[in-house]
Amino acid sequence: MIAEHFKAHEAVVQASARELARESEAAGKALVAALRAGHKVLTFGNGGSATQASHFAGELIGRFLKTRRPLPALALVSDPGSITCIANDFGYEAVFERQVAALALTGDVAVGLSTSGKSTNVCRALAAARARGAVTVALTGSAGLVGATADHVLRVPSNVTAHIQEVHLMLIHAWCVAIDEAFD
Repeated sequence: MIAEHFKAHEAVVQASARELARESEAAGKALVAALRAGHKVLTFGNGGSATQASHFAGELIGRFLKTRRPLPALALVSDPGSITCIANDFGYEAVFERQVAALALTGDVAVGLSTSGKSTNVCRALAAARARGAVTVALTGSAGLVGATADHVLRVPSNVTAHIQEVHLMLIHAWCVAIDEAFD
């Protein structure tokens, strides 16, 4: 079973490297440009994608491969008071949208993760970010964003949640490498 999973993972990684290289590089450049200009990164997703969103923000505020100045990033999954308040008062579909509406400014970057591409709360937050003038990045599976759009959509060529999340983490780490190289 392990060998089969690793073999399937390898195939998805190779296909992703071919198919996502250009869009991933463009998204990485947008992240670096925004951070250089003093803007922030907002990240969000559900379940495993929530942990990856939090991980990305942590790498920017903390450190990745080298110690550099902390960079402004917020994981919108990390405040249980805000999440439960918004979910209770406005519905779970609004938990990220309301936070984006309050926090996103022109020039910021909003990174939404949804393996299915159908997470209503992620899609609504990306739309709110675009309306506020933020650059939007979506990490999805092969379906892309369903009923939504983003400036950069990275569709991992798989329908297997585990493989999609594995590649999402690889993309986040690749962006962290580029960000580390751009900052002291």
